Amino acid sequence: MKKNILFILTIALIFLSCDDLFSPANENFKDPSHMYTEPTFAQSFLMRAYSKMPGYYDNSDYATDDAVTNQKSNSYLQAATGTWTANSNPFNRWGDSFDAILYINYFLDYIDGVSFVNSEEVNQLMRMRMKGEAYGMRAYHMYYLLRNHAGYTIDGQLMGVPIIKEFLESTVDFNLPRATFADCLQFVYEDLDKADELLPMEYKDLTSSNDIPEKYRSITTETALYNRAMGVNARQLCSGLIVQAIRSRVSLLAASPAFLDGSNSAWENAANYAAQVVEYANGKPAANGHTYYTNTSEIDGLSEGSNPPEMIWRANLSTNNSSQEEQNFPPTLFGKGYMNPTQNLVDAFPMANGYPVNYSDPTKSGYNASNPYEGRDPRLAAYIIYNGSTAGASNSVIYTGGASGNDGVNALETSTRTGYYMKKRLRMDVNRNPASITGKTHYDPRIRYTEIFLNYAEAANEAWGPTGKGSRSYSAYDIIKAIRERAGVGKDNGDPFLEECKADKNKMRELIRNERRLELCFESFRFWDMRRWGMNLTETARGVDVNNNVYTFLNVEERVYKDYMQYGPVPYSETLKYDNLIQNKGW
Repeated sequence: MKKNILFILTIALIFLSCDDLFSPANENFKDPSHMYTEPTFAQSFLMRAYSKMPGYYDNSDYATDDAVTNQKSNSYLQAATGTWTANSNPFNRWGDSFDAILYINYFLDYIDGVSFVNSEEVNQLMRMRMKGEAYGMRAYHMYYLLRNHAGYTIDGQLMGVPIIKEFLESTVDFNLPRATFADCLQFVYEDLDKADELLPMEYKDLTSSNDIPEKYRSITTETALYNRAMGVNARQLCSGLIVQAIRSRVSLLAASPAFLDGSNSAWENAANYAAQVVEYANGKPAANGHTYYTNTSEIDGLSEGSNPPEMIWRANLSTNNSSQEEQNFPPTLFGKGYMNPTQNLVDAFPMANGYPVNYSDPTKSGYNASNPYEGRDPRLAAYIIYNGSTAGASNSVIYTGGASGNDGVNALETSTRTGYYMKKRLRMDVNRNPASITGKTHYDPRIRYTEIFLNYAEAANEAWGPTGKGSRSYSAYDIIKAIRERAGVGKDNGDPFLEECKADKNKMRELIRNERRLELCFESFRFWDMRRWGMNLTETARGVDVNNNVYTFLNVEERVYKDYMQYGPVPYSETLKYDNLIQNKGW
């Protein structure tokens, strides 16, 4: 028992300020023994870790070659155009994720003595579940800390972040050094293994005792008791399937060129970990998974925390909501047009026959520069509003040329800067007209199956080549073929470009990366993918002005990144206070 210490966490957790790693607020104290008499107080520590998760749609796409924004004060825009420093860092996860980890560690110190209900069997199951959640969430937050802050120090070492395995009392030396990236990985994998041992694959109400997983049968064989702890009421909490998906993210990061240790085993690990999720889904991406955001009857029919087939993990439903549409609809649909896709991204969408628009033989691709949106990958029209597209509840035609009205290039402060508006993430049945605003049900993803399928394709191609399977059931080629077929690409001609890439690991790598770019566009992946691949971050964001069928291409925004920005910084304020926190090179 910890007695006579300054207890820094309170039931009113919202008042805690954690601007840095080791300086919590000394107020609103509550004795930790209250956990044993107030189980909701104990559970609030774990809930704090959930509340600190980063948003899925963080709009970091503004800092990439995929999009710009008309919000001139946006921090991602400013970072991309030259103001990114260790002291001004919109990608910072240090405070929030370490805050979450400290709460988790305190929770783990006390959970074994907490009783939640009168039934001891249910108590045991709930303690198992919540400990599993805690280990899974600690690994989840460590992933973001590594993704955002790991890097090479000036002496050439690949470093991670401090590893904090327990709650830090007031007598501890807070000047902790960064652990190596490899040691951080080991810590994360250990936490994920512990979570796997404790959590069910998914939270379901069972009707037969035979369906209770073996690891819980020594506690109970009664479905009613099992369901109280592991049933549908726990949906959207960290589960075994979510743990597998987190492991896939972590291992892909570790295998990527920016972090790879030079061995093929890292790619094999990433492929094998992603394969667990792919095979759980029988190797088939959800038929409508690429339009998850606008599958209206599916969204409106969700209940009891259930997931659409595309979702591994999602946030709660938001009803009568139109915030995404308010932010991103074109002005004539009463939106602010924040997310402006680039010509760079538009050019990445292939033709419907599968060939890139810049393929060496134009007779095969069929691309027509005078009519550039004709015959394209159907995802282009689903994800991006271009000149002549229809959008909104009234199915209005949107004209994006500079001389075309308020939706035209730079016509208003809320107009597009690139000649394009984002359509993905938005429901077209939302009405933002101030005279009759009509919101709809929305949810934000946390992890999609498509992401993990693409993780597998990338890792499998690197480990075993385009058609190799290792010990798994599917090849990289199989996965990409399924994803492109779902999108409607190459369906009428057998996708000869995919067959061409099938014979060349390097070509397949580029195709997989491009499919990832398209499938996950506007979902806050591009910035991190470019950095882990070591790609050029300084490609100018381009656009187009269309008038009288004349396409004038524009350089919209220069990107200003230095080479060392492939890795993010440790917060400057932390390195000032704690000299053991060695900064990444260049920052």
